Amino acid sequence: MQKSPFRYSLDNKRYHTLNYHIKSRFGRKIYKAVIECGFTCPNIDGTKGIGGCIFCDGGSGYFTRPDLTVTQQLDSEYNRLSKKYENAEMIAYFQANTNTYGDISHLRKLYTEALAHENVVGLSIGTRADCLFDDVLDLLEELNSRTYLTVELGMQTVHEETLRLINRCCTHSEFVKGYDKLKKRGIRTCLHIINGLPFESHEMMLETALRTAEMYPDAVKIQMLHVIKGTRLEEMYLNSEFSMLSRDEYINIVAHQLEVIPPETVIERITGDGDKSKLIAPMWTADKIAVLGGIDKKLAELDTWQGRLYDISNTGDDL
Repeated sequence: MQKSPFRYSLDNKRYHTLNYHIKSRFGRKIYKAVIECGFTCPNIDGTKGIGGCIFCDGGSGYFTRPDLTVTQQLDSEYNRLSKKYENAEMIAYFQANTNTYGDISHLRKLYTEALAHENVVGLSIGTRADCLFDDVLDLLEELNSRTYLTVELGMQTVHEETLRLINRCCTHSEFVKGYDKLKKRGIRTCLHIINGLPFESHEMMLETALRTAEMYPDAVKIQMLHVIKGTRLEEMYLNSEFSMLSRDEYINIVAHQLEVIPPETVIERITGDGDKSKLIAPMWTADKIAVLGGIDKKLAELDTWQGRLYDISNTGDDL
């Protein structure tokens, strides 16, 4: 494969990998330690809706043990990681459901306990943009002054009809308001988008990437829609209510999305590797290495890279 023309790369990638960002920030490898703390969501508990998003099964998957304390979960993650990586350092990742949706004293206790772990060097907190209340923002700003903090926001799509279909119970305008609150506080923010949502065309997915680029986020996670056992989406899939993207379609879409995303934006994930015991479709996502390799190959074939079109549009040149 030819040498990458992309400037934010250590390993010939044509996009801004999390590996590059972490090594640039810390000078060494750091690992995500996923923990689960029993949070719910406003579209699960009836505050805004019930049932949650149609693709959500309510858990983090593989390694989490919500019956254990934060410290016990981090100990377990450290032991798992240390089998491969000696003296592993971790970012405590509060992942499942809405991890800012709770009493502020309870949130403070959980986050503080995670930071107290001797092998933890930062926090990553997954939440919704409509669950960033003033007291939560104050706490996040305080944490941001103490440690390496990322807040992860599930945007999924910019299309209101899709947001209604997936039972998101949060409009895109509400999302932008929450995102702006974090940016005004100087908090590193990662946006999640999903490709292959029911009835979205390739053009709609590209529009999501274009409008994401306009927000100039610190980081983005891109994932293919997973149909997980026990979800409303599984019912829709089994009833043939929508079709799934093929691997080649997904790879092609991601390549064109990367072209319009700012080169400085870190791509924290570019495919998904959910719990294979729960995965209904598409089964090609289980072969993560093939998907990653396919994206690398497509970018090289097109002789393109992350931000190529974003850079052009921001220099006033014609696309």
